[in-house]
Amino acid sequence: MSMLKILLVDDNPEFLEVAAHFLTEHGAVKIVGLAKSGGEAIRKVRDLGPDLVLMDLSMPGINGLEATRQIKALPLAPHVVILTLHDGPEIQSFAQAAGADDFVTKSEFGDLLPPLLARVSPRLETAPTK
Repeated sequence: MSMLKILLVDDNPEFLEVAAHFLTEHGAVKIVGLAKSGGEAIRKVRDLGPDLVLMDLSMPGINGLEATRQIKALPLAPHVVILTLHDGPEIQSFAQAAGADDFVTKSEFGDLLPPLLARVSPRLETAPTK
């Protein structure tokens, strides 16, 4: 099984650290980059070719929704999961409209991420190589 390459995007350095630590505890995961803004995330997706982008919703400059729109327009776009502090059908609707593949509240990150990683990983086995 190949390693799931992940790009973490959040303007909160503490959350990036906690998320990176949590993810490294999952064996078939490799964090290929960290980004603190939507613009940086778009550049790093082009440069690093991650399989999965975990994207904060609210960031200065280009927010997570706009960054997701731009990332999903790229050839061989990665799976994008929007992360946010707030849940609700309106926010989930905006995330889906932007092209996000999934939506996770930060309070449920630890519980929902393992099944999410399991859903994304099998797609790697059948996806065209980058």
